[in-house]
Amino acid sequence: MLVLLIMMSCKTVETGLISERIANVESGLLTAVVTNEDTLGGLNIHDRMKYYNVPGVSIAVVNQGEIEWAKGYGYFTNDSLKGIDTSTRFQAASISKPVAAAAALTFVEEGLLNLDRDVNQDLISWKIPENEFTMEEKVTLRRLLSHTAGLTVHGFGGYAFDEAVPTTVQVLNGEEPANSDPVVADTVPGALFRYSGGGFTVMQLLLCDITGQPFPEIVEERVLSKIGMDNSTYVQPLPEDIAQYAAIAHRSNGSPIEGNWHTYPEMAAAGLWTTPTDLAKFAIELYHSLKGESNRVLSREMVEQMLTEEKDGYGLGISLGGKKDSIWFGHGGSNEGFKCNMFFNTKLGMGAVIMTNGDQGGTLSGEIFRSISKTYNWDIYKPVFREIIYPGRDVLQEYTGTYEFEPGYAATITVSDNSLILKQLWDEGEYPFFPEKRDTLFSKRSNDNLVFRRNEEGVIVELEYAGMYVAKKVTVREK
Repeated sequence: MLVLLIMMSCKTVETGLISERIANVESGLLTAVVTNEDTLGGLNIHDRMKYYNVPGVSIAVVNQGEIEWAKGYGYFTNDSLKGIDTSTRFQAASISKPVAAAAALTFVEEGLLNLDRDVNQDLISWKIPENEFTMEEKVTLRRLLSHTAGLTVHGFGGYAFDEAVPTTVQVLNGEEPANSDPVVADTVPGALFRYSGGGFTVMQLLLCDITGQPFPEIVEERVLSKIGMDNSTYVQPLPEDIAQYAAIAHRSNGSPIEGNWHTYPEMAAAGLWTTPTDLAKFAIELYHSLKGESNRVLSREMVEQMLTEEKDGYGLGISLGGKKDSIWFGHGGSNEGFKCNMFFNTKLGMGAVIMTNGDQGGTLSGEIFRSISKTYNWDIYKPVFREIIYPGRDVLQEYTGTYEFEPGYAATITVSDNSLILKQLWDEGEYPFFPEKRDTLFSKRSNDNLVFRRNEEGVIVELEYAGMYVAKKVTVREK
């Protein structure tokens, strides 16, 4: 009886500690940047969901190699009373890739595929077109999984509810009704890292060709069922019996996507429907396999290969990072109306998966990850400090106007109090920027810079966003 009472007491203390951690995470959200004007303390998850027009969020947190807690927040859509819970399905978007990669690697372990053989030797229903880039170096499974195959098509937009859905071969050929370009080699395979959802679609067809099975069945048999990912499927379009459990996708302004969500026949690249709990199970399986404690999907040796960098911080279907004594793996995901992220530290056995049903959910997820990091004392996801220095409203007015990145993609800059608002006209997303010095502002959400460039006369003619995107000014400034 005494032993039982002690055990019950310990369990009560542990439950209280977890409840305290959950409360700290929920009330401790942090932006990417903390400024001289911010008060100490964090932000509330429900307030930030409203701020970002994200109706629903689902979280699973892993501690010491086990799921410590999982919880849903918000609703399937803004005008619904149907609440998000731990069984609510979200589109995993590009987190589909590491799970699909694990399925492909099971064939390598069985000797049915070779990581370094020309995949055209195994493809049956379609071949990668040979050209001057593939004369010497070939597209291999290793290169497909590590985004080093030299193939085109970064990602996919999916298909609305009233659009015809192409076959995998039609997607690869870029022929109607596909809405993406053909997948071809336009650089020498192995030469560089360049993210390619097209390459993962080739891998999808490869597995179907060698088995004669539909892709969802392959991954279900080889990965999902092995580790109890019972709320996951690659079936596209989503069957009606599962659709009732699926969160509805939303634009940046909070409006639901017509037809609820898009369909992705590019299943290996973007087609997984799942939950944070199921993705946490996947991460935990890789962790225990890496320690030699489990081989339900892959052996320790194969997981070590999967988590070994091929090029530019990417392994076989998965992102890698961290320092030598604190390696992490994970992946982000971005489909129309769904944003999600998976992170796991292999030294500590700690991590989290966050899934959202809003286009601004990526930024919200970052704030939640920073709160989890603070609560669990991680060495990643920390905010940085930057100082806001106001140059005066007249200077801010100089920046206002319309800027065009490329045809069909323009943004306006307006003044709001002592900051600027960049509004993307193609999706109505609005992003505040704060002045740090003349012609340089920053985002508290992402820590990205907004830099304005002037001509020889000192007139602003263009802006640079996040160090990558340049837009020409096409209107005069506000009066």
